[in-house]
Amino acid sequence: MVKAIGIDPGTKSIDIFGFDDETGKILIDKAIPRDEFTKNPRIIINILRDLTISAGKLDVIVGPSGYGITPKRATETEDSEILMATFVSESDAKRRLKIIGLRELMFFMKKASDLNIWFTPGVIHLPTVPRFRKAGKIDMGTADKLFSVILAMKDQAESLNLDYSETSFILVEIGFAYTSAMAVEKGNLVDGIGGTSGNLGYLGMGTMDGELSYAISNSIGDYSKMLLFSGGASSLAELDPFSTDIEDFINKSKMDNKTKSAYEAFKEAIVKDVFTLMVSMNKTPKEILLSGRFLGVNAFRKDVILKLIKSTKSFNISGIRTIQKQTTKVKEGAQGASILANGIAGGKYKCIVERLKILEAEDTIFDHIYLDKTIVEKIKETFTSSTQSLFID
Repeated sequence: MVKAIGIDPGTKSIDIFGFDDETGKILIDKAIPRDEFTKNPRIIINILRDLTISAGKLDVIVGPSGYGITPKRATETEDSEILMATFVSESDAKRRLKIIGLRELMFFMKKASDLNIWFTPGVIHLPTVPRFRKAGKIDMGTADKLFSVILAMKDQAESLNLDYSETSFILVEIGFAYTSAMAVEKGNLVDGIGGTSGNLGYLGMGTMDGELSYAISNSIGDYSKMLLFSGGASSLAELDPFSTDIEDFINKSKMDNKTKSAYEAFKEAIVKDVFTLMVSMNKTPKEILLSGRFLGVNAFRKDVILKLIKSTKSFNISGIRTIQKQTTKVKEGAQGASILANGIAGGKYKCIVERLKILEAEDTIFDHIYLDKTIVEKIKETFTSSTQSLFID
């Protein structure tokens, strides 16, 4: 019997999900608004400790890990690893961007020796992704995107009656801020596109033109990470994404030309991510699987599936569908994180963790930058300096 808990840090909420693999009982299924969490990161620790009282000992908890850390217990993690996994400039740290709440939580987790919390890798850390595909990359899919891949692998194996080694799919996660995509072939994750390294998302513009990056960095004195959360479909539509419901954005696209153009760009970006990853696969994937906050909107789900069907009709893809969740309260990532926790603890999903070689993850997010060594060293020094630590004892 394994009691496993997973935590998924989203742009709009922090989701916690856990289950007992012997009885199938759901132990926790809770979403906490991100703003509430950012004000008081300790709330997650308190929830976990309360859960140990009501549910008993929790075997493994997979915590949020930002851009990813080679897998280890939180108590064994170096400060520099947490700083790197949540890297921001000192000015952004002073602004208390949402990632600072996540950083503080990770430091609290490091101190929580009474809880068996683990930090886990992102896509770029996996040995199944060829090194040449990692060149010049930092974000190929954060740790929480790997959580969603785990749930997708379980889903496809069960839906198509496959061994995990036979799973083959491209997963597209369409979140509130970014769109990410990952390719799995023969049960191995072989490539990934992160929210800032792919095409246009809802908030973020995705990959930034190098010339634009040069223009920005030489025009303003403080290049904030907040810029990476802008320039997306919502910006094209000239609407405030935090005061406009997703449904309103989609409905408006049927009536307003500016919003229609933004919506078409948003859908086309998803197709472009899929086709980019097909190049990395030896065979056409069995399925294109979809996850993320946007899939909760029926009209969007129908529109994007239709767009993908039309674009991939010449390929022998057996299905384009959303992955199945156990609950509507939390996102796919939280459920995938709980499966990862179960596998780390040696539970019924151990084979998924072994197949994806998660415990064999290596290197850091800054180890695939092929520029002058002095530049790479300066990057590492800047974002792992002790002055970056905002840990509150």
